[in-house]
Amino acid sequence: MTEEVKNKVVVLSAVVFLLGFFLWCLLKPAGAVSESERRALAARPDITVSGLMSGKFTRDFESYAMDQFPLRDGFRTLKALMSRYLLGQKDVGGIYEAGGYVSKLEYPLDTDSLDNAAVRFRNIYDKYLDGQDVKVYLSIIPDKNMFLAGQNGYPAMDYGELATYLQKKADYMGYIDIYDCLELADYYKTDTHWRQEKITDVAERLAAGMGVTLSGQYTVRLLEHPFYGVYRGQAALPLPAEEIYYLDSTVLDSCRVFDYETNGEISVYDMEKAVGRDPYEMFLAGPRSLLKIENDAADTDRRLIVFRDSFGSSIAPLLVEGYREITLIDIRYLSSQLLGNYVEFDNCDVLFLYSTLVLNNSETLK
Repeated sequence: MTEEVKNKVVVLSAVVFLLGFFLWCLLKPAGAVSESERRALAARPDITVSGLMSGKFTRDFESYAMDQFPLRDGFRTLKALMSRYLLGQKDVGGIYEAGGYVSKLEYPLDTDSLDNAAVRFRNIYDKYLDGQDVKVYLSIIPDKNMFLAGQNGYPAMDYGELATYLQKKADYMGYIDIYDCLELADYYKTDTHWRQEKITDVAERLAAGMGVTLSGQYTVRLLEHPFYGVYRGQAALPLPAEEIYYLDSTVLDSCRVFDYETNGEISVYDMEKAVGRDPYEMFLAGPRSLLKIENDAADTDRRLIVFRDSFGSSIAPLLVEGYREITLIDIRYLSSQLLGNYVEFDNCDVLFLYSTLVLNNSETLK
């Protein structure tokens, strides 16, 4: 074969390859969501004169083409492996792996965000709690970067400074420190959240801070379904599945959970979601704006209201033993201005329990 023929074969092969992928991209059905990244994929944009003139169509089509590219997940994994092991990058898009744990960098400390969170909390206090027969508490859940980032050479914010700063802004609340109850092993390796079976001591610390005693008697149950956390998909690395456990008890078995969104009862542990896209949503059915847990077996009439994020889903069941009623409020999904329509704020304990991930990105709070 002559050199000229070889060159023509190479060029023709490249053209066929590129044309084939182009046609594949155009003809294949567009996906709605990325299961690995747990996000919606860009849809094919409509062609309009205004879109073409403004350049919006070009930008939207570029996003669509990148999201709908054939074999996208495979190419993402190849890119991640090359970036980490061939090019030696310590993180890809802020996602990093160290010692078998995957996380996303949370840096630097954003005091403006803490100020915004403090304003949101103060507004709730002034509108619903001030002058009522309530005891108000604050506790901060550190994300796992506190135990992973700095120790492995990644930038990490000062978690002590975060706690001190917010305490000063919310000095009308009693602070319950749980930092020393936690360590890296208390978190999932590939996910944001903490492991329920590891945080019984955290629940006991919170309860003790509010004057409640817990027995901490549970049966540990293994979910017979592989668990892949949110960071596994974002990192696009072929990381192994984890085991997910949950804690059961006779008290929890007898509890009733009312979901104000559906106006119906749900289970403490949703076994359908346990085998779904995000098994962590098994805990109180995942993101919910307003829930009420009733414990008819309680030997007390005490009530607890918890302002919380997703970390609260797995620890709230561990506090049930000490209360007849626990109300869980997530103001990322329900405006705090509407709470008076649903919740009675009197003769109760009130706990603001938030992770540093939300506090440092508090624009989600309403």
